[in-house]
Amino acid sequence: MILKSKKIDMLDGALLPSMLRFALPLMASSVLQLLFNASDIAVVGHFGSTHSLAAVGSTTTLVSLLTNFFIGLSIGTNVLASRCLGANNFKLLRHVVHTSLALGLIAGVFSATVGLTQSERILTWMQTPDSVLPLSLTYTRIFFFGMVPTAIYNFGAAILYANGETKKPLIFLIISGITNVILNLVFVICFHMDVAGVATATVIAQTLSMTLVLISLGKRRDSSRIFINQIRLNWNIVWNILKLGVPAGFQSIVFSLSNMVIQSAINSFGPVYMAGAAASQNVDCFIWISMNAFQPTATTFISRNIGAKRYARINKITRCALACAFVTGIIVGSIAVFFGTLLLGVYTGDPAAIAAGLLRLRTVGIPYALCGLMDVMTGALRGLGSSFIPAVIALLGACGLRLVWIATLFQIPKYHTFTLLFLSYPVSWTVTAVVLAIAYLIVRRKYPAHDEPAPAPVF
Repeated sequence: MILKSKKIDMLDGALLPSMLRFALPLMASSVLQLLFNASDIAVVGHFGSTHSLAAVGSTTTLVSLLTNFFIGLSIGTNVLASRCLGANNFKLLRHVVHTSLALGLIAGVFSATVGLTQSERILTWMQTPDSVLPLSLTYTRIFFFGMVPTAIYNFGAAILYANGETKKPLIFLIISGITNVILNLVFVICFHMDVAGVATATVIAQTLSMTLVLISLGKRRDSSRIFINQIRLNWNIVWNILKLGVPAGFQSIVFSLSNMVIQSAINSFGPVYMAGAAASQNVDCFIWISMNAFQPTATTFISRNIGAKRYARINKITRCALACAFVTGIIVGSIAVFFGTLLLGVYTGDPAAIAAGLLRLRTVGIPYALCGLMDVMTGALRGLGSSFIPAVIALLGACGLRLVWIATLFQIPKYHTFTLLFLSYPVSWTVTAVVLAIAYLIVRRKYPAHDEPAPAPVF
């Protein structure tokens, strides 16, 4: 009975307490993942040069492009594993677990290869200044050696999340996060490795978090336990993971590509604005991840209830997740804006860079709550088994609108300002959230409004 009480009940009882128990450790885990890059920027900002800070900051969107693709792919694992657990199909779950880890390894090797061979071309395309480019290349080329452990960690964590376990990944990231910060300071201050030092520290920390999640899965006593000799691709499961995960990964890539275009526009303002934008981006990322925890929460809860044929809870889950994300966005966004100067000072001591960062933060800080609504609707659609539709909507709504904004309004001399550049974000969030809500109402009709008898266990 003690063990049972520790599990998160996704099928019965009050939703809000269960969803908060799931989301809050996930939120803290995301904060720690963000601190990997944030500590990089903070250390080089204080113990390196403005050019070093600009170099690390300018690579954020490139690094996010491939890292977010893993997270997108792992959504396929989360949905399938959650449905298996809801349907009591433990035999299929074992195949999902082992196939996912094999797929994570392949995805990591592929992304590392792309990153190592194409980073210079991409950074040049992003109009990275010549004074910053060599340092940016050094950082990215070392960082991409960590793609394999990053991919495997995300697939392993997706399996734990499907089981309702969000505390273990949090513990793993506390350990690896502390390791990352300590190594940052040692490599930069003691060994004067600058951007190479913070990149190396991040790779080591990522490898540690991967190791811990694999050990955890290897010690389980249920159908989610991994056995090294059983890690192989089941092509039917691969297809189902990719069917859900590739559109989600593609959506993340599209967002990163649009952000790379915006980064190119930022670069045109010079190193001071680049440094300020990098610092501001790391502050407002804390707003985003605080809300974004409710996206996988909605996906996991909806997937588990569909597997168990508890269809009546689907809309309740969606409404609860939307409310949680919006309130969180308003609160955290307001705090970020109010303490903006203090928070930006963590990343840089340059007054000009802080002033530039404040311009960005005041433009997107509080409206970030709109992004929370957009993300939760995306998560709800993925839980319903629809990953392609939100990807297309994101492509046309959020990303397409931003690109049109930059190509038209931003090109007018009168409106070619730092502030107007970032106004494209709240506008695109609003439009995309509305369209996603309409899509949700349409896709939801595929499932009954009432519950059906629970499936029999399959071992």
